[in-house]
Amino acid sequence: MLTSTVCAAVSAAGLGIAAITAYRKRFLAALRIAAFSLIPIGLVMTGVIDWVTNIVFKPTVWAGFGLLALSALLLAISRRVERRRGGIGGRKERKAAAASGAGAVAPAASAPSLTSGRGADRQSAKEAAKAKAKGASGAPKDDFSDIEAILKKHGI
Repeated sequence: MLTSTVCAAVSAAGLGIAAITAYRKRFLAALRIAAFSLIPIGLVMTGVIDWVTNIVFKPTVWAGFGLLALSALLLAISRRVERRRGGIGGRKERKAAAASGAGAVAPAASAPSLTSGRGADRQSAKEAAKAKAKGASGAPKDDFSDIEAILKKHGI
């Protein structure tokens, strides 16, 4: 009841300010002020204000929010403790994986090719083969040879 009275007073004051603004020939500003001043009374009439006051002023609702916060805190603590003890993805598993040498997925896999695989770029494939042959014979002459091949492929 009190909230309805306060909202009605705020709306009336806003409409009064809108009337004064319109009297000063600032109609667009007066229209905006009138629109904003009608919001509180509209919320009262739709029942939103009663719903909000029931949430804010009930102790059981706040107790519920407190329990939700406590459960989130307990979950966060349990995850931290699990990580420190070496649970899922912990230190022990990482050390065991590093010791076994299972770091590479496919150690014998070939290097990625510079071609698109469509067969349309035969010239760039030849250049890539030449660069690969140069690299196989010894140290590459230029570290940027693969980048140059890509740029030539795109015509840059």
